[in-house]
Amino acid sequence: MAELKTGRVVEWQRLSPSLSIFRLIDNQGRPFPSYKAGQYIALRRDDCLLTKKVKEGDEIRYVPDLDPEGKQRHGPVTHSYSLSSAPFETALGNLLEFYVVLEKGVDGVLGRFTESLFRIDEGGDDKLAYVERIVGDFTLEKRAAGFEHVLMVASGTGLAPFASMVKQLDHEAQQGAAPKGRFTLLYANRTYPELGYHEKMLEIEAAKRFDFVCVPSVSRPTSRDRGDLRLGIGRANNLLRSIFRLPPLGAAAVPPVMPRDKPIEMLRERIDPRRTVLLTCGNPQAMADVAFIAGQMGMKFEKEDW
Repeated sequence: MAELKTGRVVEWQRLSPSLSIFRLIDNQGRPFPSYKAGQYIALRRDDCLLTKKVKEGDEIRYVPDLDPEGKQRHGPVTHSYSLSSAPFETALGNLLEFYVVLEKGVDGVLGRFTESLFRIDEGGDDKLAYVERIVGDFTLEKRAAGFEHVLMVASGTGLAPFASMVKQLDHEAQQGAAPKGRFTLLYANRTYPELGYHEKMLEIEAAKRFDFVCVPSVSRPTSRDRGDLRLGIGRANNLLRSIFRLPPLGAAAVPPVMPRDKPIEMLRERIDPRRTVLLTCGNPQAMADVAFIAGQMGMKFEKEDW
């Protein structure tokens, strides 16, 4: 059975009040297990505000778990996260990197693990335990073998496994082992700062060490965003819909617009459904729509599901 080890957070990059990138090292400098890009690890915090599940009709929601005195209970919680670091980065720097969101229910109750996670203080309360095992089959070897084209569609922090994959592919290409297929990454977040790995992905695309196209987008655009030639507008699933000439989903959503440096006709020519496997990770509603689109177009569909 995998052991629980103690680590600590050494870098915390707050992209917005509810979105961060952080790095974890082992407390004693021990090496992390080897892994494949796209896999995940279980993390644990011991001082979490506990909640309990309540069913009301067909709806399930989470409410604070109170003790007899009416105070919210504290306790340990374990949560799994995809790694956004690439395997080569971990091998070189002995660290793991994560791209995480502060979860919040519709009634405002914070996620019991992420509430504690976002209280981490570098140099203070920076302890974060991890299970010494990295697992999962959401990898290119398992999900994309035999396909000429891999289309990655991510919403929010669902970018994490794809950031790991793209960085690893680029590293291997630098070592003389460029992949033979084509890779396209289409992803969206609410705002420009929350894109997280936007500049790194575009840097890898510009280097042209392998056949890779990046299509980033924001769903809450500002005037700055509308003037950015390399940035699209709209949710990831709606951008995908526009590529395949399907109407956008969601009356309140902004109309999808591709980055001006990625003409939609170029993307339509690039994405041949017969030779493409579509991988997706992120918001459950967005993933469900992406699955529908894949079905409509006859594309092989794979999603990250724990």
